[in-house]
Amino acid sequence: MEKFKWCFIGTGTLARQVARQLTDSGRHELVSCYTRNFEKCKEFASKYQCKAFESAEEAIMADGVEAVYVVTPHNAHFRYVKQALELGQPVLCEKAFTVEAAETDELIAIARRRNVYLAEAMWTWFSPAANQVKRWIDEKKIGNIESVKFTYHMKSINYAERVADPKRAGGALLDITVYPITYAYRLWGMPVKIESIGNIKNGIDYGEDVTLTFANGIKADISASIADFKGFEKMSIKGDNGEISAFLYHAMNKVTCKKGPFKKEVFSGPGPRINSYLDEFDTVADEIRRGLKESEKVPLSVTSDVMRILDEVRSQIGLVYTELE
Repeated sequence: MEKFKWCFIGTGTLARQVARQLTDSGRHELVSCYTRNFEKCKEFASKYQCKAFESAEEAIMADGVEAVYVVTPHNAHFRYVKQALELGQPVLCEKAFTVEAAETDELIAIARRRNVYLAEAMWTWFSPAANQVKRWIDEKKIGNIESVKFTYHMKSINYAERVADPKRAGGALLDITVYPITYAYRLWGMPVKIESIGNIKNGIDYGEDVTLTFANGIKADISASIADFKGFEKMSIKGDNGEISAFLYHAMNKVTCKKGPFKKEVFSGPGPRINSYLDEFDTVADEIRRGLKESEKVPLSVTSDVMRILDEVRSQIGLVYTELE
């Protein structure tokens, strides 16, 4: 099959990680790229054998581009996704999809009006391991759910400059807390109650504790932080007939279902131990070439729902994104 051709808007840390996997796969090719710093853009283009452009529009409309991958800081997602959609190009946008739900809904409206493909690049929706957890829950593999706990404590404030930058919507919520919130939503839908407390300093949230209560009475307790490693990254879903657990659940391609002291089922998805970005990119490339306008795995309605949960958490903890670039 002919390689699927991408335009990258954004050339930072995550863009480089993804570009390496795509080019190594032999199934994808980078055609063009854009970032505001043209020198950095040229360095990225040289490394991944694509063409650097001095304007986003030129990169988006470069010869051969089949889809645009937006991987800028969160505050810039809206403007570049909107630009690509208005130019008629399919878009895969990194999480968190936008800064607020109103922006997400506007982009969805544009995609539908223009009849152009749009999807969120969220690991949880494409991960074989996460989908296996969904099957186990639906099958009542561990019986009636008694407790749900997600931790995501990674001292990641120095992972990239954007994480600590309030002008780029930095902080925990959009960078890491979005993962357990999406995971819980993936399993039980929209919560009927959201309770949150947060730790805000220097214009960003360093972390938050969130409890989501669902219509079936299940409560998911979520604790996330970019400032420490307390609890690290673990998921535990306990039922009256067993437990589903995972380590590094947002990315690990392995989950365990334990029923009693001697009965354990371990699911390991195909490919590497850590989920590949290729789960997302292979799926999206196939969907675009089949003529779909939104993803079968992550419909636009679920992206909107998750953004509404994030909005409510932000409101409750008193986090306000001001002076965004």
